[in-house]
Amino acid sequence: MGRLLKREKGTGNVLHRHSVVLLLFDLALLLLADVLILGIYPSGEERLSLQGVVYQSLLGIACVFGLRIAGRLYVQVWRYGGTMLYLRLIFLDTVSVFVYYAIQTVLLAEQITFIRILSLVALNLLWTLSVRLLYQFLYEYGSRNSRLGGFLRKAAALTGLVIKPIYKGDAAYPDSRKINIAIVGAGRVGVMLAEELLNNPYAVYNPCCFIDIDKEKIGRYIDGLSVLSEDEATDSVLAEFPVQEIVFALPEMDPEKKKKLYERYKKTGRKVKVYDYPVAQTVENARRSLREFDIEELLFRNPMEFLDEKTREYYRDKVVLISGGGGSIGSELCRQIARMRPRRLVVVDIYENGAYDIQQELHIVFGKELDVQVEIASICDPHALKRVFDRHCPDIVLHAAAHKHVPLMEHNCCEAVKNNVFGTLNIVKAAEAHGVEKFIMISTDKAVNPTNVMGATKRLCEMIVLNRKQGGTKFSATRFGNVLGSNGSVIPLFKRQIASGGPVTVTDKRIIRYFMTIPEASQLVLQSGAMAHNGELYVLDMGKPIKILDLAESMIRLSGLEPYRDIDIVETGLRPGEKLYEELLSASEERDKTENSMIFIERDKPLPWDTIEEKLALLSIALKSEDDEQVKSALRQAVPTFQDPNEVNASAVAAKEMLLAQQAGEAAQVG
Repeated sequence: MGRLLKREKGTGNVLHRHSVVLLLFDLALLLLADVLILGIYPSGEERLSLQGVVYQSLLGIACVFGLRIAGRLYVQVWRYGGTMLYLRLIFLDTVSVFVYYAIQTVLLAEQITFIRILSLVALNLLWTLSVRLLYQFLYEYGSRNSRLGGFLRKAAALTGLVIKPIYKGDAAYPDSRKINIAIVGAGRVGVMLAEELLNNPYAVYNPCCFIDIDKEKIGRYIDGLSVLSEDEATDSVLAEFPVQEIVFALPEMDPEKKKKLYERYKKTGRKVKVYDYPVAQTVENARRSLREFDIEELLFRNPMEFLDEKTREYYRDKVVLISGGGGSIGSELCRQIARMRPRRLVVVDIYENGAYDIQQELHIVFGKELDVQVEIASICDPHALKRVFDRHCPDIVLHAAAHKHVPLMEHNCCEAVKNNVFGTLNIVKAAEAHGVEKFIMISTDKAVNPTNVMGATKRLCEMIVLNRKQGGTKFSATRFGNVLGSNGSVIPLFKRQIASGGPVTVTDKRIIRYFMTIPEASQLVLQSGAMAHNGELYVLDMGKPIKILDLAESMIRLSGLEPYRDIDIVETGLRPGEKLYEELLSASEERDKTENSMIFIERDKPLPWDTIEEKLALLSIALKSEDDEQVKSALRQAVPTFQDPNEVNASAVAAKEMLLAQQAGEAAQVG
């Protein structure tokens, strides 16, 4: 008892009062059970004397409360008591039955049967459980009901409860401000969401019902809320509750099913949101949140986790330098590397805003656990690169810095070559000079049979990296297609156009592209880099190509609008250097498998370094002219696969990628 009544620092009198009040309630219940079982309850045996009743009562109190206090039951917060706490109470009282019987057999002259002891403790346990369940009920529902809450507040001296009821007239949190929601999914996550909202009087959302497909739950109640089937959840039924928003609490739901349900409930005119709850597959530092759907998660499959412990171990405790670390791909590489506990993460970028943003984000998430350094430098400046490499001595370089916008590079050919080609050469030489262990370059599907300056420069970068075998540094390159949400990608553009009322613009209604999420692409880059030996060109399997027109139509529908009626879709014409399809993967006989089914090795024919130097010299001479057309002409000579976009687009209908996209579109319409 002394330990029980001890005040703890920072708790004031609250713990003391609640514990003592609960103990006194339990003591009164046990004394009442003693009166009934030992004194009043009829028995064929000889009745106990008054002295015997007192001794038995004192022994019962000592056994029952001695074990409960030893089991720390009275320092628990019972209004949040879960299953384990109730099981502990039942277990301790069960043990007390045997302790009681053993002690009375040894010490007391007037004894009672084992069955009578069991009845006494069981009756007391029943009442004790009832008091605690009533306590939880009053606490939960008293905070929701103004009249009950008001009564409990007046009776606080007797109950020991501290409840702050929310009155209908409360200006800060009026009932009219509550948003009524239906929760799709009556599983563990959905029930936890409902309980959290119901138990929080300040919550903005008020759950009204569940929607589920489990026949064992449909037609029943969970936390007082009806469980409806999907067929029952019609617009009229939802209006009766009345539901204002619909929340998905299905963290592992199939994306196709999720998309169909989204479209169904969106037609009711209500907002449809998703409840993010961290599960085993979620990334570190994930937090619960209730948000609106991202279009991306309704258009594509669920993002996959590719990193394994072997890959994480490779980057752990290394100094990792990421060029272009402030860009969309570079910043995600920073996030992924940061979780692998590197010795130091060096972010190199010429654009200070992006570098600053990722630096602050990493500081917030990892604090002092991560040594992150930002260096503002251009890869076109070899002296700046030398300074950075001298300062940090990186073990691994991830080269993501590049000019990537196709139309802009068509009109700025000189800058594209300076930055992409000679900038890559500069950082390659810096890596070799400073004994970097491994150099991994980020490439693009536009480097395959390029039809534009950007793609041609990246193809030349691949040649530089994959044929550079003069020093001890191991080089590799990883090639992938478009990534969702990256700077300049089509999806953010479509979002803005839909939000402004349209029209949505596509350069050509036949155009197709490969897509992957930024985290997926970044993880595969890191894994391919970890497995690289030297001179490999890794190609990521991006799945099937997607028709951009289908993408635009789907985004409009998922926004609750109808294509061509509410939002028009117009063609603006192919941009300079743009082709209708991209070629990411070569034919199966020209690629080798790796241990990861999503990563292949392209069989790229090696070139002598003398040949690469000749190509670079040709470009260097052309650059001195500062003439874009002359530089583009030199680039065509340097990259034999550089093709005319008009010729490629003229025969695009027969391309394998175009046929795959057409088949995928037809399959989606049938489904």
